[in-house]
Amino acid sequence: MATIDLTVHPDRLERAVQRARERGIIIPTFAQMKDPTRIPEKIREQLKQTGLWDVTPVNLFRITWKNEPKPFGGLFGGVNYIEFPSSLTGVPARIIALVGKWFPTGAHKVGAAFGCLVPRLVTGQFDPTSQKAVWPSTGNYCRGGAYDSALLGCQSIAILPEGMSRERFEWLSRIAGEVIATPGSESNVKEIFDKCWELRRSGEDLMIFNQFEEFGNYLWHYEVTGHAMEEVLRSALGSNDAYRGVALTTGSAGTIASGDYLKQVYPTSKIIASEALQCPTLLQNGFGAHRIEGIGDKHVPWIHNIKNTDIVVAIDDNDVVKIMRLFNEPVGQEYLQRKGVPVETIEKLNLLGFSGIANVLSAIKFAKYYELTGNDVVLTVLTDSMELYGTRIEEYREQFGEFTPSDAAEAFAGALHGVRTDALIELSYAERKRIHNLKYYTWVEQQGKTYEEIQAQWYDPNYWTDIQRQVGEIDAKIEAFNRMVGLL
Repeated sequence: MATIDLTVHPDRLERAVQRARERGIIIPTFAQMKDPTRIPEKIREQLKQTGLWDVTPVNLFRITWKNEPKPFGGLFGGVNYIEFPSSLTGVPARIIALVGKWFPTGAHKVGAAFGCLVPRLVTGQFDPTSQKAVWPSTGNYCRGGAYDSALLGCQSIAILPEGMSRERFEWLSRIAGEVIATPGSESNVKEIFDKCWELRRSGEDLMIFNQFEEFGNYLWHYEVTGHAMEEVLRSALGSNDAYRGVALTTGSAGTIASGDYLKQVYPTSKIIASEALQCPTLLQNGFGAHRIEGIGDKHVPWIHNIKNTDIVVAIDDNDVVKIMRLFNEPVGQEYLQRKGVPVETIEKLNLLGFSGIANVLSAIKFAKYYELTGNDVVLTVLTDSMELYGTRIEEYREQFGEFTPSDAAEAFAGALHGVRTDALIELSYAERKRIHNLKYYTWVEQQGKTYEEIQAQWYDPNYWTDIQRQVGEIDAKIEAFNRMVGLL
């Protein structure tokens, strides 16, 4: 019932193949995104002459966590990650974060967009010669979708809240065919969904790739991000170390699918779902608005496997803003150095965008709650970097004034080292069921899902594993598509 539809539409597939041939497009497989050593040498040679953000088909092969961290000509190495020292986090536990900056578009969401688009492209369900691709998002996902669409030469519509950063809109204005700004900010997801229904009723020939319900998003992170995390753990864990869990803001609930994979490898590990305290949907069935850019709230995403989630935490967006300034303002960086944070760590703190900071705070909160030691490892993800939020620093200077040494001390002692273990719940069976039931009001009442499927998500033991097992079939269809294109 839940699996990604891989039905082939021959006529449309023929047109998709022709478009790929005209545009010089070869599609990478999941196997190649996990292990770039499988990428053909001819493509590697092209990458040596290509910028990371260049809108060119060869950059599809840079949809991987293993890009060489350089803006031009990079190939591949190990998984990009950073480990934060205790002098920064204030806890003895080892907190390790995968780095999303080194994807095309500067965020790992380009992978989620790939996961949603490619199964429909290689089966002929999506025809890039006639259909518009619609990408509803709270920011980075629609950037990734617009990027993929530009490579295919197809029209795209990017939808995101008007309150997102100026950098996002400026970049989209150059790449997307149309940009629609919906009312509100990160937590105004329903307004995005309403715009999608308006587009459906318009009669235009379009296909909506809704990351909040597309299992391609789930599958990409389960398979690619999950395996990348496993590689990091195998490299980082000492003989006496133990992996304890992964802490992630939920957003579209794509990235948290990596926790499903890790639980299969490390059965005692935890999955920690995080959200903004100002919009405590999972925590308290609540609502509101917040400033942690890139995570949408006031609903539970269809693709979130709630039954496999162990803990919910909420992070105060005021803390995220304070820490953003601490990490990026010169006064803040000087203060961190005086407090013993290594210079090499301080130089990398611009790798954390707003959601990345929230993810790290969530990992710290988890480590404090369970009193984790120096032999315990917690994973998280830095979705994007401050490269996408530079104007926010200017805006906060105008709004709150210059960042002073006193501000730095307050942010360090209060927002960072002062992380508390309130606004946290360990999920019992009943609590998990409560959160799962919230899906009904968005997805069954508003978005056309069925009662039978929401029940299957909870009661069918094969619901999620059937999706996970589709990777091989999708890779086979990608390989068949590439053979028809004939460029390899």
